[in-house]
Amino acid sequence: MKITPQGLRQKVGQFFFPAVFINDTEENIQETERLIKEHNIGGLTFFHSRASAATNYESKKQVVFNDDSYQKIKDLIVRYQKAASTPLLISIDAEWGLAMRIEKTPQYPYAITLGALPESKSNLVYEVGKQIGLDLKAAGIHYNLSPLADINNNPNNPVIGYRSFGENKEKVADFSIEYLNGMSEVGVLGCLKHFPGHGNTNIDSHLGLPVLNETLEELLENELYPFIKGIENNVDSIMIGHLAVPSLNDGKDTSATLSKSIIETLLRKQLGYDGLVISDALNMHSVSKLYETKGELEWEAFNAGNDVLCFAENVPEGIESILKKASPERIEESFNRIMKAKEKVGILSDKIFTSGELDFEKASQLNLEIAQNAITKIIDNSNTELAFEAQKNNQLAKLSLYKGVGNTFFQTLHSKLESPEFAFENLESSDISTIKTALENFETILIALFVPKAKPMHNFEINNEVLELLSDLLETKKCIVYVFGNPYVLPIIPNLKKASGVIQVYQDFEEFQKTAGIQFLENISCNGILPVNIDIQ
Repeated sequence: MKITPQGLRQKVGQFFFPAVFINDTEENIQETERLIKEHNIGGLTFFHSRASAATNYESKKQVVFNDDSYQKIKDLIVRYQKAASTPLLISIDAEWGLAMRIEKTPQYPYAITLGALPESKSNLVYEVGKQIGLDLKAAGIHYNLSPLADINNNPNNPVIGYRSFGENKEKVADFSIEYLNGMSEVGVLGCLKHFPGHGNTNIDSHLGLPVLNETLEELLENELYPFIKGIENNVDSIMIGHLAVPSLNDGKDTSATLSKSIIETLLRKQLGYDGLVISDALNMHSVSKLYETKGELEWEAFNAGNDVLCFAENVPEGIESILKKASPERIEESFNRIMKAKEKVGILSDKIFTSGELDFEKASQLNLEIAQNAITKIIDNSNTELAFEAQKNNQLAKLSLYKGVGNTFFQTLHSKLESPEFAFENLESSDISTIKTALENFETILIALFVPKAKPMHNFEINNEVLELLSDLLETKKCIVYVFGNPYVLPIIPNLKKASGVIQVYQDFEEFQKTAGIQFLENISCNGILPVNIDIQ
């Protein structure tokens, strides 16, 4: 049976997953409804707000937080599904849970924290995938654009870092598969990203085009390893990264998203992948500024081999461009892959778009178990003994950096280890010289560093004055340092090698702070393994 031009147009509409924003205006919402009705688009990718979308960071727009974002997304999904003649596949980035995009929803540890778990505890990664899947389904979302299969082998990477399971390719592969299997068990699609591997780059692809200089042999040996394992385990989808690999592309710096040789030749033919291929967001500056004619970028991304055009900004023009240039066979291939994905999550048959409730208690129990198995000893010179001895002689002080003394870690210690407590919260409200003078009277300092930011820019937002204070204390006192944050912060702390003890805690969640406190008081051995190689000063 020959397909009509209108039928073909309806199929091409399915390739488009424009961005939508939870905290959007009524005008924007109606515009999305119009896109859904007029162009039969395949799905939507949700973000918090226009100001928080990654490429808008440099505009420094204020991100406004709303307590009702979760209810808003649920209501919007119902509204958008009502406008659709073909049920929409709703997607979101929820690498560490809905909390990545939505306030007041369960948050799970970053991938780098999970990467610190021993292999024997990989079941906890499976549980994280499962719980995130259940949270997504409660909101009406059936497609999580996670996890990262990127091997984090470049400490200067501005955009991967804490989002990767680490730099061991086997562990990255195993933990990615555990996470995917957990989501799959509850009927949520997963996505390995960013093919062919975004770990060894030092440019943020939201803003520029990173270039990988490895040969195909080197990539097969390292970067591609987790993707190959994912393909062997029937991963639902693979996201193509905005990064250039000249060795795979006749020496040209073409983004992988727009490269036939990377998608069609390498991923499809050589690696034998026939699942869904999704582009990274097409609004990202590494590709969005390449074409002046609207719709041309969408055609180039489709022509390169992407089935799903994520964050496509020119839907009508993109549809026209694909209709004009693509073969009916190629359209049919991508359409069938998208329908297969929709079928798998059940939205085509039962039309039930939300199920279940958010389970904060389960998330907390899971976070606690992860904390108990991920905390990692970096330096240990009988920390507990040292602190109790100092306390007995009134020589122990506690210092909290970037949180007040009321933090859960200090509260947990307080029951058995009372001592004077000091805090630096920020330059506006705390005076470093006063703290420094007060600490001169003590021999042993227990320091809790709550790292302000997870990304490495500007030294993780740690003030130079704080780094100078740490340098001085580590040089002149017996210091025990608990680091709540990204382990890549360790090399920027001057004189850290001189610490009596360093414990890497990864997250500042209540469960992690409490576990760290108990670990310290009871001198419990730490099971965690540092997921990245780090040289401390």
